Parts: sequence; structure tokens; C-alpha cells
Amino acid sequence: MRRLRVLAEFAAHGTVAATAQALHLTGPAVSQQLAALERETGLPLLEKQGRTLRLTGAGQRLVDHAQVVLGNLAAAESDLAALRRGERARVRVAAFPSAARTLLPGLWPDPGGSADPDAPLVHLVEHEPDQAERALARHEVDIAVTHSYSLLPRPLPPGCERRELFDEPVCLVLHPAEAADRGLAPGAAADLADFAGLAWLLPGPDTACHEMAQRACGAAGFVPRPVAVASDFAVLCALVARRAGVALVPRLALPDPGAPGLSVHPLRVPVRRSVHALHRAGTGAHPGTRHVLERLAALAPGPGSQAASPGATAD
Repeated sequence: MRRLRVLAEFAAHGTVAATAQALHLTGPAVSQQLAALERETGLPLLEKQGRTLRLTGAGQRLVDHAQVVLGNLAAAESDLAALRRGERARVRVAAFPSAARTLLPGLWPDPGGSADPDAPLVHLVEHEPDQAERALARHEVDIAVTHSYSLLPRPLPPGCERRELFDEPVCLVLHPAEAADRGLAPGAAADLADFAGLAWLLPGPDTACHEMAQRACGAAGFVPRPVAVASDFAVLCALVARRAGVALVPRLALPDPGAPGLSVHPLRVPVRRSVHALHRAGTGAHPGTRHVLERLAALAPGPGSQAASPGATAD
């Protein structure tokens, strides 16, 4: 088990030095553990690539198995420790901002209702999808709520399983006067090419939403001209309400659809965002993890629902 943990940490961190730091070992100790594991398996698990080491095919396959075994062991240790303390099991969840704001609060009991004695304690951390996946690989969280766009697919990370939660449309948001000037009826589908000459309000460049907006506009035949870049969708919508420009916003991140100054339109060429929950392979049957996954699926908005929240963050 000790050597499997070293191999899994090497896969997560990529170098012997980083693995040693994560495990509070020396570099030679890590190398010795990996060499011993190779002798036990009778297969080369690592190979040199230039001045660095990388996993072989056999090494990656063993890592996939190790993640399941280590995940099960960690869950068992956590559950038993909670029982010794007289506490409930704990499930750590990472989620991107708009999901953390609109979905994740439902994992806590209603203040006016009775708590489920079998429900695990939930610990939440807000992470963008890339960061959430890294935290999952490093066993810092148990579930990562992430997303991908139809224009920007996100591959399933190695050693993980994915539960689809829901799909949502990306909408064009503009000032009602701008929509009226262009003969766009409330709720009517918009052709992005018709808005090529307008000022654009874009999400921050460190988010997948920024790349989504660039690709959607590129597919419509133009490069958007930004007058504002902000990682908070509430900022973008506030600027739309001042007629500063137009923006692309996923439905979950929209403010109250009745908010003044906003005209929300589906796209004639649809762009969709898929929201899903990732967990390490083999851990979905753990009682706490299973409970949270089922609760997230129950909280997911239906096809016709509309997220309503005053503060929304690009993620």
C-alpha cells in the first residue's frame, strides 16, 4: 500500500522531487519505493523521457487501480475515524463558483426542517474546473463539480468517473433598447453574426468561459471587441444594463431574469454547457459520496428552469 501511494502521488505531481515533498520523504526514498514496486510487479512502471521520468503504459494502468484501492482505504479510514468521534462521515466537494452558489447550498439541511441523521458532513471549496480536477487527483477533495462547453470539450481525467448532472444553454444578454433597435423580440433566438460590430463584455481570460466566448464568436465569423473583461458575471450583466455592450452568459450564471436592463436570448446556433460531478474511480459506492452525488442530481435544474441569483461569477 505504501508503494502504491508513492506511485499514485508521482502520477499526480509528475516529478520525484514534488512527490517527495508531498509525502514528506526524501527523493532517494521515493526512488527506492518506486524501484521496489517495479521489482514486485515484474514490469517497467517508469521510463526516462529526456531528463524526466514518465509512467509507462503498465505504470498508468497500475495507477488507475491504485487510485481505486487508495480511495476505498481513505473512505474507510475517514468513516471509522468519524464513528470513533461520534461524528458523521465527511465528504469534501470542490465546485466552480456559479454551481457553488446555486447548487451546493442545497447539500445543507433546510434551517426550518429536520436534518437527515445519515447525511454526511459536507466541506465545500470553490475551484475552477482545472483546479478542482487537480484537487481530486491529489485526494484533497472527494467530488469535483465541473463543467465543459459544447465548443470546448473537457476529457475525463484518468482514474475518474463522471456523473452528468444537467445541460444548460449559453445565452446572449443585451440591453432591451439594443434588442428593440435590432428588431429582436423578447426571448427570440439571436444570430451572433448580427452583433459583430458591437462592444463586447467578456469573462476573464483565466476561465473556460472566456475561451467559449472567443470560439462562439469565431464560429460566427468575427473576433469580439472587448470593452470590459471581468470574471464576475454579475459585473458583465450590470454593464449590459448600462448598455455598455453585450455578453454571453450560461443560464446558471444569469441574475434574476426579471432584472431591469437585461434582454436574454438563446443562440440561433446553440452553445451548451454541461455540468457534471467527478469522483475517483471506485468511490461512487461509498455511502457519503453516493449520498452527495444523488443529492446533487436531485438539485440539478430541469430543462425549462431558470437560475435566479443576484451575484454570478464567470467559471
